Amino acid sequence: MQLAQKIIIADDHPLFRAALKQAVSQAVPGVEIVEADTLAAVQDAVDKHPDADLVLLDIHMPGANGFSGLVFLRGQNPGIPVVVVSGSEQVHVMQRAIEYGASGFIPKSAPLEVIAEAITAVLQGEEWLPQEIADSFDQVEPEDQRFAQALVSLTPQQFRVLTMLTEGLLNKQIAYELSVSEATIKAHVTAILRKLGVNSRTQAVIAAQRLGVEPPKTELK
Repeated sequence: MQLAQKIIIADDHPLFRAALKQAVSQAVPGVEIVEADTLAAVQDAVDKHPDADLVLLDIHMPGANGFSGLVFLRGQNPGIPVVVVSGSEQVHVMQRAIEYGASGFIPKSAPLEVIAEAITAVLQGEEWLPQEIADSFDQVEPEDQRFAQALVSLTPQQFRVLTMLTEGLLNKQIAYELSVSEATIKAHVTAILRKLGVNSRTQAVIAAQRLGVEPPKTELK
């Protein structure tokens, strides 16, 4: 008997998660849906469900810094396709999502029928983008590509520490949030700097911000 397909929906807006669930159920009858509202929750969901068939990922959610979450998920879990679902619908944002490993990009403004069509296409092994932007791509900056590749070398905990660094948190604040010692955080920061090829926390934050995406005005919090 064929097992039901499993899809992780990652978005911090409950109403949009509900809309995505409707589209997913329309595209994949009998699907098992796992929900996540932060990037850390997405990572936990992927760890608990390594057999997931697809992740639908909003790049503007707590813990995510633009494409860094996408890059990290793809690097740590190459067998699970990721489709970006975002209100940032500029051509260059869609292009970068594909360049950084997404199997598709679904605008949040798309009708449910189109979202269902996109999900079906990706589950069948295809890449999906809005039809009108396919010929508009330029090349991603080499430095962005290099940093994206370096992100993959981070452990999940190191990635969470880097994300908190970009939020301006101090070592003791990060230690409190992660329930570990400050010495552990210092060791993580040292490893992060080495892996990213930078010399300071500030340089690491600046590098991480290269993968950032300006959130659409409707999603500003």
